[in-house]
Amino acid sequence: MANLNLPGPKARAMIERDRKVISPSYPRSYPFVMDHGRGSEVWDVDGNRFLDFMGGIAVVSTGYSHPKVVKAIQEQAEKFIHISSDFYHENWVKLAEKLDEIAPFKEDALSFMTNSGTEAVETAIKLARYHTKRMNFIGFTGAFHGRTMGAVTFTASKAKYHGGFYPLMNGVTHAPFPNPYRPVLERRKGEDYGEATVRYIEEEILNQIMPPKDVAGILVESIQGEGGYLIPPDGFFPALRKLCDKHGILLIVDEVQSGMGRTGKWWAIEHFGVEPDMLTSAKGIASGMPLGACIARKSVMNWEIGTHGNTYGGNPISCAASLATMDLIETEYMANAAEVGTYALDALEEIKARHPSIGEVRGKGLMIGVEFVKDRETKEPAKELTDRIVDLGFERGLLMLSCGKSVIRIAPPLSMSKSEMDEGLKLFEETLSVAEKEMMQ
Repeated sequence: MANLNLPGPKARAMIERDRKVISPSYPRSYPFVMDHGRGSEVWDVDGNRFLDFMGGIAVVSTGYSHPKVVKAIQEQAEKFIHISSDFYHENWVKLAEKLDEIAPFKEDALSFMTNSGTEAVETAIKLARYHTKRMNFIGFTGAFHGRTMGAVTFTASKAKYHGGFYPLMNGVTHAPFPNPYRPVLERRKGEDYGEATVRYIEEEILNQIMPPKDVAGILVESIQGEGGYLIPPDGFFPALRKLCDKHGILLIVDEVQSGMGRTGKWWAIEHFGVEPDMLTSAKGIASGMPLGACIARKSVMNWEIGTHGNTYGGNPISCAASLATMDLIETEYMANAAEVGTYALDALEEIKARHPSIGEVRGKGLMIGVEFVKDRETKEPAKELTDRIVDLGFERGLLMLSCGKSVIRIAPPLSMSKSEMDEGLKLFEETLSVAEKEMMQ
C-alpha cells in the first residue's frame, strides 16, 4: 500500500498550533490529527482514512461515535449536564447497580465513581489504608496504574514516570510481575512461574522487608498493559489470593485496561477463577467519556461520610454513556471480542511463522500483544524494529501503539469485524516486512 504522505498540510498546521500552547509532557506517538471516526475507522483532518488497532488506548470499546452511545449522551445533556456528588441522580444509581451485578465477587459491591483510572487507583489506595488500618503495599515491576502521586508510585513500567518527582508515596515495594516469556526468578519442581512469584513475595518481601501485618493491599493488573500485554501463569492469582487470605491483605486488581469485556469476559480476573476484594475500572467503561470506578466488596468499602469524595464523580453524561456502553458490550461486543480475538490470535500465529522477528504472540479477546525480538533464542528486545513498525503502519493507514520493551498491542474497538481485522492484519504484515528489510540493510 502506498505511503499516505503524512502528515498533510492541515495536520501540520494543527500540530504547530498545539506545540505553542499544549504541555510538552504529552507523549505523541506519531502526527495523527483526528477529524472524525465511525466504528473502527477514523479520518484525519486532511481526509486520510485509517483503521484503528489501538482504540484510544483500549478506551473506545463500542467503536467511535456509536449511535446508541451518542443518543444517550444527547438525551442526558438535554436534561442536565452536571449535579455535584452532594446530591443524587438516577443514572449514577443505575450504573452502580450494574457494576454490583457484574462485579467479580459474590459479595455485594459498592462503587466510588471517578473521572479516570488513576483516580480510581487513588481511591483504592486510600480505601485500603482506611479499611485495614495498615500503611504499606506491594506492587509489581512493569505495572502502569496512572500518573498521580499515589498511582505513579505503583507504576513501574518506565523510570521516566518517576524521574524528577521524588519523594514518591511511602510504603510501596515492588515484586517482579510473572512474565513467563522473560522469567527472572527460579522455579522449584512442580511450581509454575506464577506460584514462584508469590513464593518470592512471601519469602523475600514479607519475611525480609515488611511484616505482613503492616501490608494493606497488593495492587496488580489482571493482565499487565503498559508492561507488555503480559498474561500471568494460571497458578499466579490462586496463589496470590491464598497469600492475601493468610495475612489479611486486600487483593486489589487493576482492570482499567483489561476490563469491560476486552478479554471476552467482563473482567480479565474471571479467566483465573479468583475473586478480588477491590478492582479499578475506567478506559472502556464509557466509550471515551471521562469515567472511572473503584468497585469494592461492601464489607471493605466501610469508610465514613466525607472521608473521600469528588466534584464530578458520577457525572450524568458519563454515566449515561456508560450504561449505553455496557448494554452494547453485554448484548454484542463481549462475545465479538472473544470471537474476533481468537480469530486474530490464530492469524497472528501464521504471521509469526513467516517472520522470525516475532518472538511471541499472546492475548485474550481483543487484548493482544505481539513481542518482537532480534533473536528468538536470546529474546533480545527489538525496540527499533517495533518503533519502526508503528511509524510505518501510520504511514500506511493503520493506527497502532507499542508497550513493554518491544511489543505492539492490538486493542481495537470491541466492535471490530473479522473483515476489518483481516484488513488490519494485512497492513500489519506488509508493514512488518518493510521494517524487517530496512533493519537488514
